[in-house]
Amino acid sequence: MTVMERTQVVTADPRFRADVLAGLAMRPRAIPARWFYDRRGSELFEEITRLPEYYLTRTETALLHAAVPEVARLTGPGRAVVEFGSGSSTKTPILLGGILPAAYVPIDISGDFLRAAAAELQQAFPAVPVHAVEADFLQPVALPHGVSGMPKLGFFPGSTIGNMEPHAAVDLLRAMRGSLGEGAQLLIGIDRVKAQAVLVPAYDDAQGVTAAFNCNLLERINRELGGSVPVEAFAHRAVWNDAASRIEMHLEAVRDVAFEVAGEAFAMGAGETIHTENSHKYGARGARVLLRAGGWTPVGEWSDPDGWFALILAEAQGFAAAP
Repeated sequence: MTVMERTQVVTADPRFRADVLAGLAMRPRAIPARWFYDRRGSELFEEITRLPEYYLTRTETALLHAAVPEVARLTGPGRAVVEFGSGSSTKTPILLGGILPAAYVPIDISGDFLRAAAAELQQAFPAVPVHAVEADFLQPVALPHGVSGMPKLGFFPGSTIGNMEPHAAVDLLRAMRGSLGEGAQLLIGIDRVKAQAVLVPAYDDAQGVTAAFNCNLLERINRELGGSVPVEAFAHRAVWNDAASRIEMHLEAVRDVAFEVAGEAFAMGAGETIHTENSHKYGARGARVLLRAGGWTPVGEWSDPDGWFALILAEAQGFAAAP
């Protein structure tokens, strides 16, 4: 390992290092999807959202345009909008322009991307204070002092909740409830179950952008953890797991490989995979049950004419005693 590689291992995010080493050691192998989003990964994901096969972004965007007047009526003015996993915040102007927010708090793990997007939004909405928070929103997040006393509206678009196992999704919803407080509201996007002919191409596009996004995780491992993973020896795979109601993304070894990461040796046989992402799809009832399990009571719901996607507004109401 070179001096530069040793320096990269030392300076890499210790959580990234721990997750990668643990994930490569387990069987079956799996690495959490949140590590897709370095700067290059965030850029590739933005490309994905513009692909013809990727229906999610355009469907949710149109739905948000249609729903935001009623969302404004149900939420009322003066809330701090807290966006979890904001990315480039492309849908945020629709929401901020349709309600009367007191502040905007974008939270994202990709700092450079976050700050650039926050600066653009501050220019677009100069009267709305913007407080960018670089953090992993899957962990408890302390909100800026300036918004602590304001009523909150959480914003979680993109069906990101589907990337989590149901038990983890419930944990996240409960953590959001704790961060936002009693009486807070949450506007969340949830993708629905639909035909495989629509689902699979959305995660395996003809141009290969999703494949590049998946393989960039290996590039990041090599760059930040001093890895020697032969990226060309892996292929992107997207499959529908009907029993689990989810699309799965994998990196499949197309030949036997051996490599090192952070000084530890690994070997994989041809056909063996690294599981990199899940995207769970929910029916209408299942989505509502998920939210209730996380401490959120649905108070408004909107869907597109095809029933492909849903926006749900939920509220952190007091817990009722069981009958």
